Amino acid sequence: MNIFIRVDASITIGTGHVMRCLTLAHYLKEIGAKVIFICKETKGNLIEFIISEGFLVKALSERNNIINDANVTKEILMGNEADLLIIDHYQIDYRWERIIKKAFLDLKVMVIDDLANRQHDCDLLLDQNFFINFNNRYEHLVPDHCRKLLGPHYLLLRPEFYTKNNVVEIKQPIQNILIFYGGSDPTNETLKVIKAMDILKLLDVTVHVVVGLSNTNRELIRRKCEKSQYKFYLQIDYMADLMRMCDLALGAGGVTMWERCFLGLPSIVTVVAENQQESTEAAAMYGAVWNLGWHENVKTADLVDIINRVINQPNVLQKMSEKSLQLMHAYIVKGNHPVVQEILEVLKR
Repeated sequence: MNIFIRVDASITIGTGHVMRCLTLAHYLKEIGAKVIFICKETKGNLIEFIISEGFLVKALSERNNIINDANVTKEILMGNEADLLIIDHYQIDYRWERIIKKAFLDLKVMVIDDLANRQHDCDLLLDQNFFINFNNRYEHLVPDHCRKLLGPHYLLLRPEFYTKNNVVEIKQPIQNILIFYGGSDPTNETLKVIKAMDILKLLDVTVHVVVGLSNTNRELIRRKCEKSQYKFYLQIDYMADLMRMCDLALGAGGVTMWERCFLGLPSIVTVVAENQQESTEAAAMYGAVWNLGWHENVKTADLVDIINRVINQPNVLQKMSEKSLQLMHAYIVKGNHPVVQEILEVLKR
C-alpha cells in the first residue's frame, strides 16, 4: 500500500495534527504500508522531525493558496501509485478533495477532523473526540458512502499507552504534577503555570515541565525550571510513562487531554484553540477534567486557586480519575489498531 498524509504544523497551528498522523503512520508502517507525508514549509514545521521518525516528506511552498495546494498535491500523487490519501487540515474541505478525487478515480480519501464545520468528499472520516451527541456531528457533511469513525474508541494513541499497567494511581498526598501544553504552546500557558507554582511553593511535590521543539520559549522555560528546581523535558518520547507517575496534570485540550483521560490522570485544562472548546466542555460536563475556559481569561491567580484546592482533596482527584477512565473505556489493543482495521476494510472495497 502507498499511503500519503497531507498535514501541516507551525507555531500558530500547533503540533497535534502531525503527532496524531505520525502515530497512525507508524501503525500503517507496521502492516507493510509505505507512508509519505506532504507538508508545507511553514515556520515551526516538523518536517525534520517526521524524517527523523523514518518517513519521507514532500515539502510544499508556504506561499501556495489552498487551490494551488490541491494541484501541487495532485502532481505529487501522479508520480506514485497512491492507494490512500489521509488529510488532517482545517483549511481543506470538499473543494480541495474533489480536485484530487477527479484526478484519481480509484484513490480512497480519509479525513481526520474534529470541527464538523465544513463538508468533505471522503470515503472515511475520523473524529476521535468525545462530544455530546457525537454520533450525529457529521450527518450532512460527508457522502452517504463515507464510513464515520467517531468517538474515543478510535483514539490514535501511541503503543506506549496500551500496556497492562495502564492506570494512574493517585498518591496521597500527591507527589508529582505534570505541566504540558502541547508541542508549541503558542499562547504561552507553560510560563503562566510555572509562575503559579512559584507562588504556591509546594513542599514534597515534584513538578515536571514538558515542552516541544516548536515552543519558541523553550530556553526561557528551561532556565526558569532550573531556577525553581522543576524537572524540564524537551520533545520526549515517553509521555505515557511520565503521565503514569503523576497525580495531577495541567495542560491544554486536544489530543493530550484524551491521553491523560485514557490513563486516568486528573487534569486542569485551559482551552488554547477554538477546536478544543466543545470537546473540553463535554469532558468537563462528564466530570473527566476541570475546564478553566479560554486561555485569555485564565490568570495566574486562577491557577493558584484551583491547584491549591485540588491538591488538598485527594478524594476528588480519585473520583476524576475514575470518571476519566469510564469516559475513555480504556482498552488494550490486540492486533491492528481499530483505525488501521477500518482503513484496510475501505481499501478492500
